[in-house]
Amino acid sequence: MLRSAIVGAIFLASGLAVTVLLTGCSNNNNNPGKPATTPPTRGTANTSPPAQSTASADEEHGHKAGAHGGIIVSLGQDSYHVEAIVEKSGTLRIYTLGKEETRIQEVPAQPLTAYVNQEGEADSVSLELKPLPQPGDTAGKTSLFVAELPAELRGQPLNVTIPNIAIAGERFRLGFSTKQEQHQETTMPEKVANDEEKALYLTPGGIYTQADIQANGNVVASQKFKGQMASHDLKPKTGDKICPITLTKANPKFTWVVAGEKYEFCCPPCVDEFVKQAKTTPTEIKAPVEYVQK
Repeated sequence: MLRSAIVGAIFLASGLAVTVLLTGCSNNNNNPGKPATTPPTRGTANTSPPAQSTASADEEHGHKAGAHGGIIVSLGQDSYHVEAIVEKSGTLRIYTLGKEETRIQEVPAQPLTAYVNQEGEADSVSLELKPLPQPGDTAGKTSLFVAELPAELRGQPLNVTIPNIAIAGERFRLGFSTKQEQHQETTMPEKVANDEEKALYLTPGGIYTQADIQANGNVVASQKFKGQMASHDLKPKTGDKICPITLTKANPKFTWVVAGEKYEFCCPPCVDEFVKQAKTTPTEIKAPVEYVQK
């Protein structure tokens, strides 16, 4: 299924930000097998890069805050990417993405082992990240993995290593470090509407009609919501409206008309995804009343 990952700074709402470690950009020539009993201690985001590189992973690949507010980690020289998030509640989420960071990448539904240690500590604990398919994932595949951190590690700056993840017949290793942030909201970045975005929003298709285009003001989402603040609630309460894409709490500021109905989203990038679904896989679109937390 064609879906875009969200590029807004969602993770800032959870009170955490994820910083990429250089090993996250290691290619699959690294040993992807089981690590030693205690994986090597990983440094903070300021750890010096390997000798063969003179730039950090962010500098090399220009990664930005990801779809759900985490930081994008590159795999195999940008063959694939993941977005890593640690929520305040202690939930660790790993979203798998394609070569293009805005594309969802389905992978085989496999258990992942993560080794986690508090920054400055040598000892680590192992966690099993379980596959949790998102709506639209193919049977037997997933684009999301989830685990719960031990109580003693919640809210702490952590180093996380996942030595082995299989994607399209290849195996990769990734790692990242977390640090606390204080911001709860972020301004949606200004974006120049390119030809692809204009074609998405300003041409009808599927159940997305010309009447919808007019109802939305004949503009693209990045223009309509320019300068708006996105603040995300990852744990909507029963009865709350939820974003059709992320299933987080919807924000009434971010509304878009599709098939003559008003839908609410958590942030503008989700509107991109939803309009694509309306045009390419319209049978997967539900009525607005269905997008409510049960």
